[in-house]
Amino acid sequence: MGALLLFLVHGLIVSTWVSRIAAIKRLLQLSDGVLGLVLAGAAFGSIFAIPIAGRLVSRSGARLVSIYSAALFCAAMALIPFASGPATLFCALFLFGAIGSINGVAMNSQAVAIESLLARPVMSGFHAMFSLGGIGGAVVGSLAAYAGTTPGVHFRIAAVLLATAVAAITLLQLETSSRDAANAKPANGSLYANKRLPWRQIPAQLLMLCLLGFCIFLSEGAIADWTTVYLSQNLNAPPATAAIGYGVFSAAMTVFRLLGDRVTVLLGRRRAVRTGGLTAAMGITWLIAAPGALLALPGIALAGAGYSVIIPLVFAEAGNLPGIQQAEGIATVSGLGYLAFLIGPPMIGAVSHALSLRAGIALLIPLALTAAMLPIKMRTD
Repeated sequence: MGALLLFLVHGLIVSTWVSRIAAIKRLLQLSDGVLGLVLAGAAFGSIFAIPIAGRLVSRSGARLVSIYSAALFCAAMALIPFASGPATLFCALFLFGAIGSINGVAMNSQAVAIESLLARPVMSGFHAMFSLGGIGGAVVGSLAAYAGTTPGVHFRIAAVLLATAVAAITLLQLETSSRDAANAKPANGSLYANKRLPWRQIPAQLLMLCLLGFCIFLSEGAIADWTTVYLSQNLNAPPATAAIGYGVFSAAMTVFRLLGDRVTVLLGRRRAVRTGGLTAAMGITWLIAAPGALLALPGIALAGAGYSVIIPLVFAEAGNLPGIQQAEGIATVSGLGYLAFLIGPPMIGAVSHALSLRAGIALLIPLALTAAMLPIKMRTD
């Protein structure tokens, strides 16, 4: 129960920030291009922290790291509105991304361990809680925007409430250190033994999973970072409607992640990924073709349904590769996948500046199709 609730808290923190991106953009008077570069700060922080996350979880256990990093993630969120310009916002997002990355690796390591203990697919259910947090944060963000609450007040109140929740969740956390210990000495050694990422040691199967994660992380990040801006700027949506766009995306992801473990058993892991990629491509096509904000929402929902099951399966596979520590397999997928968050925001911003934001979002269609067609071998259990 505790591990599930930490996924919920993580989703609430991320969506609290995402729901107010458009407001902070207006307050700091940032252009699309500058916003794209600034948003890359979170990706830089995530990538920087990945080797640290793998070592921390392997040494201290997923439970302990997930609790402390969740509390620090709340504090990092509260610091964001103190930014006075692009440079300070970049620094705040760097810290936010670094701590969030460590928290994500720890939570997913614990979830993979629990899945192994239960001997059946459950990862999609854990990620459904993250998406449920996305809904809650987006709804509260929309209400805060409607009420005229500043991001500073909004984030500080949210940080206090969520940090209190983390303290309560501590009592419900399951210790999975025995599973971590079982993976402590893999045949191929630690990927992070030399405190840097030795690319030549990464197995081809793990690299393929990283490529799949790259496509989906970039796409999900683009939806998170640019949906409110696109609905507001391109489709003339009022602030409250624009803020709820990410909530629609998260709602679709939640519903289909709740069903995702059953879908995985029914279709098989590989076919579930292929179906999800094709569905997401259809959703993005709908989104960019829609003439108005309300008509765009079904496209956002369809994209969320398509993306929903893929990342849970990527983490589950990375955490069960033979000869690799559980936490380090997950950290490597996260690290190379988070390169998408580094490339994605400035890429979408640059295309938006040169052509249009609609053209930038259209780039997500070939990424979804690539994810659907990658020749990845997955477990059949």
